[in-house]
Amino acid sequence: MAFKAACLMVVAFVLVTAQASYMNGDFKEKAVYSKSVVPASTPAPPGVKSPAPAPPVVTPAPPVNPPTPLYKPPTPAPPVKTPPPAPPVNPPTPVPPVKPPTTPAPPVYKPPPPAPPVNPPAPVPPVKPPTTPAPPIYKPPSPAPPVNPPTPVPPVKPPTTPSPPVYKPPSPAPTPVPPVKPPTTGPMPPPVRTRSDCTPLCGQRCKLHSRKRLCVRACMTCCDRCKCVPPGTSGNREKCGKCYTDMTTRRNKPKCP
Repeated sequence: MAFKAACLMVVAFVLVTAQASYMNGDFKEKAVYSKSVVPASTPAPPGVKSPAPAPPVVTPAPPVNPPTPLYKPPTPAPPVKTPPPAPPVNPPTPVPPVKPPTTPAPPVYKPPPPAPPVNPPAPVPPVKPPTTPAPPIYKPPSPAPPVNPPTPVPPVKPPTTPSPPVYKPPSPAPTPVPPVKPPTTGPMPPPVRTRSDCTPLCGQRCKLHSRKRLCVRACMTCCDRCKCVPPGTSGNREKCGKCYTDMTTRRNKPKCP
């Protein structure tokens, strides 16, 4: 695309320049033809006499030389020199016989002189252990003289102020303690026979639980195995026996709600 755009720009530039030059030539021709040529009035020149013609000069004819011959005779060849005779060949000089190298006589082996007798080393005198000086007798330092404690300053007694009378608030009347009522337990649910009987009992047991689905699932498992669901929404687990209370999860936590 860029190459096509560049070609179009070059063609447009050539057309514009050609048209401009053509219009410029028309304007020049019009300008030339529109001008009127007015001859200028010039005065007549004075009469000039032409000089007399000079006599013709006669040039002498050049001497005619004979033509040079085109063929040149060949130059004589130089005489051929014979080479000088070769010098006689001398026979090679005989090589003198080679003498074998003379081997020197082996030296006569002389036994080494006998070694002088070795004297035994002189006995080393026994070394005496260094004598250690006796330790100095330790003298205990003399006891320091007893220091007398400073005499105690008698304590300054503050001025006695009379104590204010103690205010005794009136004793409040004792509030009656309400009698403690034992926890009310609902009636024992009907006995469980099939798994379908566990659904309403577990729904009642887990209706206040924060994770109701998880509670109902665990309750259904315990109800199916132990055939019992404790009454109420919490507690009373001991009413279903050890099967219900001792059932745990994999992490040893109580399984039945």
